[in-house]
Amino acid sequence: RSSGISRRKTMAYGKNKRLSKGKKGKGKKAVDPFTKKDWYDIKAPSVFQVRNCGKTLVTRSSGMRVATDFLKGRILEVNLADLNKDEDQNYRKIKLQMLDVSGKNCLCNFYGMDMTTDKIRSLVKKWQSTIECTVDVVTTDAYKMRMSCIAFTKKRQNQLKKTTYAQTAQIRAIKKKMADIMTKESTTVDLKDLVKKFIPNSIGNQIEQACQSIYPLKDVYIRKVKMLKQPKFDITKLMEVHGNAGSEPVAAPATADEGTKVDRPSDA
Repeated sequence: RSSGISRRKTMAYGKNKRLSKGKKGKGKKAVDPFTKKDWYDIKAPSVFQVRNCGKTLVTRSSGMRVATDFLKGRILEVNLADLNKDEDQNYRKIKLQMLDVSGKNCLCNFYGMDMTTDKIRSLVKKWQSTIECTVDVVTTDAYKMRMSCIAFTKKRQNQLKKTTYAQTAQIRAIKKKMADIMTKESTTVDLKDLVKKFIPNSIGNQIEQACQSIYPLKDVYIRKVKMLKQPKFDITKLMEVHGNAGSEPVAAPATADEGTKVDRPSDA
């Protein structure tokens, strides 16, 4: 019996060996991950007034890992009011995609456009018809995009009736006119010129004018632009879009606080 007790003691001895050694990995120091990262400037295309539209972080190159490979392809969303220094355009959001890295500058190109939710909510009201149309277009430089247009009916001149609902046949005719104008305006220009049309909403104004004979419209906008397919990457075309943005820093335009130089009238 005594030999049995001593055997059990012998079996239990030697367990919980880690109690005396302390915690595993205690000697490792916590390294701040930001010490291994670099900042890069984001350059917007030349169609926008403000070219330096932000900064981005990436882990520094080490071994087989190249930092620029992790920057290319990133997509960012910028408000058009910040890009053009115009608060009236704050309802538009522009998507840019980083395509190339030149020094510490990330060169971007247009990737899409959207409207802010609060702007769309403010346009939708009772007693009127909402008309939407979506069409796929291909620019002359082989960019395939999906464009969506939105419009709202309005009262005719001297109208007393409360509602402004368009008939189904009228809505069909307006949608056809929208699709025709969007296709015509997009397929005859390249991406750079198309973005120039998006900024002042010239396509929306053109649709509004063309549909007056069918039913009066108001608040006609290109609501969304989505990139579906891009041509093979060409650095020369990207440099044409940016000008000399990769080599020289572009100075920001003068703000309203600085004032502008005016000629003094000559004393008569």
